[in-house]
Amino acid sequence: MPSGRYPSPVTPTSGGASYRALLAVPQLTRVLLGMQISRIAQTMIGVAVVLFALQVYGSPEIAGIVTFVWIFPGLLVSPIAGALLDRHGRTTLIVIDYLVTLVALVLIGVLALAGMLPAWLLVLIAFLASFTGPLSNTGLRTLLPMMVPSTLWERVNAVDSNGYVVATIVGPPVAALLVQLVGGPETMIAIGLLYGVAALVLLRIHDPISHVASSGRLLRDAWDGVVYTWNNRTLRGLGLSLTVLNLAGGMMTIVIPLIVLQRIGADEAMVGVMFMLQGVGGMVTASLFGRMDTRGREKPLYAWPMVGMAFSLFLLLPDAGLVPVALCMLAGGLLNGPLDIAMFTVRQRRTDPAWMGRAFAVSMSLNFAGFPIGASISGTIAAVSIDAAVVLGIVASFIGAGLAFLLVPARDDRAAAPAALAVEGAEVDGAIVADAVWPEAVGSGAAGAVALQRLHDERAEAGAEQGRPDEPERLGV
Repeated sequence: MPSGRYPSPVTPTSGGASYRALLAVPQLTRVLLGMQISRIAQTMIGVAVVLFALQVYGSPEIAGIVTFVWIFPGLLVSPIAGALLDRHGRTTLIVIDYLVTLVALVLIGVLALAGMLPAWLLVLIAFLASFTGPLSNTGLRTLLPMMVPSTLWERVNAVDSNGYVVATIVGPPVAALLVQLVGGPETMIAIGLLYGVAALVLLRIHDPISHVASSGRLLRDAWDGVVYTWNNRTLRGLGLSLTVLNLAGGMMTIVIPLIVLQRIGADEAMVGVMFMLQGVGGMVTASLFGRMDTRGREKPLYAWPMVGMAFSLFLLLPDAGLVPVALCMLAGGLLNGPLDIAMFTVRQRRTDPAWMGRAFAVSMSLNFAGFPIGASISGTIAAVSIDAAVVLGIVASFIGAGLAFLLVPARDDRAAAPAALAVEGAEVDGAIVADAVWPEAVGSGAAGAVALQRLHDERAEAGAEQGRPDEPERLGV
C-alpha cells in the first residue's frame, strides 16, 4: 500500500498558544521563508502578466485570457495533485512546481525579448505551467496544520494569511515598478528567479508523519478525494460561496489596472500601490483575528465580510477617481483578514488528516475557480465598459455572501454522520483493511467517505489508547 514518505513527526511545542511558540516548531521557519518568497513571486505574476499583456499586445482581452489559463487548467487536475501529495509527501512536489514556474517565466521573458512570442505561444506556455500549480498551493496549505499543533492553528493561519498580505504589499508595487523601469519581459525573468530561490530554501525539508488513506491507485484516490470533499458540508459550502465571491476577485485584477492607467491616467507604479493598500488592510485584521479562538464563530467571521466587500465595490462606480479606488482596496483588505482566518481554521478542523491533501486540493481549487473565470469575463466586458465589469463583481459578492450563510454549517457536522459501515472479516487501520484496501472494503461514494472517516478516527483513538509504537502521531481536529 503506497503511504508516502513522512519521516518527521509533529513536535509538541511549549510556551502556550502564542506567536512565539511557532518558532519552536522544527523546520517551520524555513517553510514559512520559502512560502513567503514564492508568494511574493505569485503576487508579482498577477500584476506583471496583466501589465505585460497590455504593454506588449495592448489588449485587455489577452490579459484576461492569460490570467485565466495561468490558473484554471491546474484547478481541473487538482484532485490528482491532491492524491499525489497524500501519497508521496509535499515538499518535493512543491519544489517541482517552483522549478516548472521558473522555466515557464524565463522562457516567456527570453522569447519576448527576442521578438518570438506571439500571443498564442504566451497562452500555451501559461496553460502548460498551470498544471503543477496545485502542488505548491495545496502542498503548503496542508503542510502547516500537519507541522503545527492544533492549539496554534489560529496563530499559524494568521501568519499564513499575513504571508499573502505581505506578498500583496511587496509584490504588486515591485512588479509594477519593474515593468515601468526595465520592461515586462525582464520582469517575468526576475519573478522566475524568485521561484528558484524559494525552491532552494525548501530543499531537504521533511514532511511530518501522517495517516494516508489510499486505494493504491492514483485516479481512484483522486476521485475519492472529490467524493469526500463534496460530501463534507463545510468544504462544499466554502467552495461554492468562494467560487462565486472570487468572480469579483478576478474582476479586480483586470479592472484596477485599467481604472488606474486609462481612466485616472496614472502610471504602472500606482497600480502596485493600490494592491499594496489592500495588503496593508489585510495585515491589520489578520493579526487581530489570529489572536481569537474562532471555534463556534467561524460562520459569521466568514460570511459577513463578503457583504462588506460587495458594498465596498460601489466605490468604483461611476468613473471613480484615485481616492475612491484607494478606499475600496483598503476596505477589501480589512474585510479579508477575518474571512481568511475563519476559512482556513474551519477547513482544518473539519477535514480528516488522512484526507488533507486531496480534500484541500479539491476545496482550494473549487474556492479559487471563480478567480480566473472572473478575470477572463471581466477582460472582455471591461474592453467595452469598466463599470459593467464592476457591477459583475458587486453581484457576485452578494451572491457569494448569500451562499455562505445558507450552505456553511455553523458547527462541525461530522458528529451527525451515520455510523461506520461494518466490514466483515477485515481489520481497518486508516486506509488498510486487512488484505483489502478501503474502497473495496467499505465502498466509494458518500457512504464510503463517511465510513472511512469514522473508521479512521476510531482506529486512531484505539491505537493511541493501546500505545501502539507504529501508530503515527496525529493532529487533533
